[in-house]
Amino acid sequence: MTIAFTGGGTGGHFYPIIAIAEALRDMAREERLVEPKLYFLSSSALDEKALFENGITYIHIPAGKMRRYASFRNLSDLLLTATGFFSALITLFRLYPDVVVSKGGYASVPTVLAAHFLRIPIIIHESDAKPGRANLLAAKFATKIAVAFDSAAAYFPEKTRGKIARTGIPIRKALMRTESEGARQYLGLEGGVPTVLILGGSQGAVKINEVVISALPELVTLANVIHQTGPANFKNVESLSRVVLAQSPHAARYHPFNYLDQVSMQRAAGAADLVISRAGSGSISEIGLWKKPAILIPIPESVSHDQRTNAYAYARTGAAVVLEEENLTPHLFIAEISRILKDPETAKHMSVAAEGFTDPDAARILAHEVLALALAHES
Repeated sequence: MTIAFTGGGTGGHFYPIIAIAEALRDMAREERLVEPKLYFLSSSALDEKALFENGITYIHIPAGKMRRYASFRNLSDLLLTATGFFSALITLFRLYPDVVVSKGGYASVPTVLAAHFLRIPIIIHESDAKPGRANLLAAKFATKIAVAFDSAAAYFPEKTRGKIARTGIPIRKALMRTESEGARQYLGLEGGVPTVLILGGSQGAVKINEVVISALPELVTLANVIHQTGPANFKNVESLSRVVLAQSPHAARYHPFNYLDQVSMQRAAGAADLVISRAGSGSISEIGLWKKPAILIPIPESVSHDQRTNAYAYARTGAAVVLEEENLTPHLFIAEISRILKDPETAKHMSVAAEGFTDPDAARILAHEVLALALAHES
C-alpha cells in the first residue's frame, strides 16, 4: 500500500499530515496490515525531522503561488506550477500511490492535478472556516472532502456536497496532551504568578512581537511570559527585550524561544493560564484541546483570507476573544490579558467553552477513510 500526501507552505498545512501519518501507522499495526509506504510531495520539506520520525519520504515538487494582486511574479509562478505538474506526473506514475491526500495550499496544486490526470483517488482536507483556492479547485476532482468547520461546506461547489464530512483537524499525538508536572522547573518559570504563552505561528509574527516588546515592562509585572518569536525574529526580539527590561525587577519572568519543539510545547501549554496566538486552524484546534483561555490575533484579511473567519468562528464558542491586528496597541494588549488573568470566573468559563471544539479522533477518522480508499484501490 502506497499513500502520497501533498500540501504545504505553512505548518497549518503540514502538521495535520504528520498527525494522519501517525494514525495510519497505528491503525496498520492494530489491523495487522503491511505498513504503508508514505510519501510527501511538496515544494518544501518544512520539517525534515518530523518526516523522518514518521517514515515519510519527501519528494520535491515545484509549485508557484498565485497572488491576489497583479504581479509579474504570477506569470513566472504559473510556469513553475506547470513544471511542478509534469514533475508530479512522472513521480506519481512511478510510485502509483493508492490514494493522494491533500491538505491544500499552493504547493498541493501540481500533485492534485497530476493525480486527477492519472485517475488516482484524492482525499482533501480543509482546516479553515473559509476554504482556500487550492482546495476549492481540488474539490472538483476529490473522492472525499473533509472539513473542520461546518461553515466551510457552503463554499464548495453544490455538486460536491455529497462528498463532504466534518472530521475536525488532525492533531499530532504529542500535542494532544500537556505536561504541567515539572513544566515550571523545565522552563524556569517563577512560582506564584500566572503564565502567558504567546505563539506567533510556525514562522513567528512580527506585529505581535513588536506589541509584546512595547508592553513587556508591564506584562512581566502580571505574569511569566513564554514567547515563541519565530526563528527569523529571535535575535532581534531577544536583544530588544534586554533593553526594555534592563531596569525591571521581573526581567527573569520573560522567556523568549525561537521555536518550541514538541516537548517544550507540551510543557509550555501545561504551564499556561492564557494563550495568545495567531488564528491558524491548527493553532486554534490545539488550544481547544488544551482547554486554555485564548486571545486570538488573526492575520489581516488582506494578507490571509482564512484567519479572521477562523478566529470569530472559535470566539463564538466563548473560548476566546479576538483582537484585530489593525487595532492592536500595547495598552489594549495589556488590558485584555489583565482582564482575563484577574478574573478567575471569566478564565474558567473560557476553558469550559473550549471543551468539545476539537475532535481528538480527527486523525484516526481521516486515517480510516484513507485506508479504506487505499485498500479498495489496491483490489
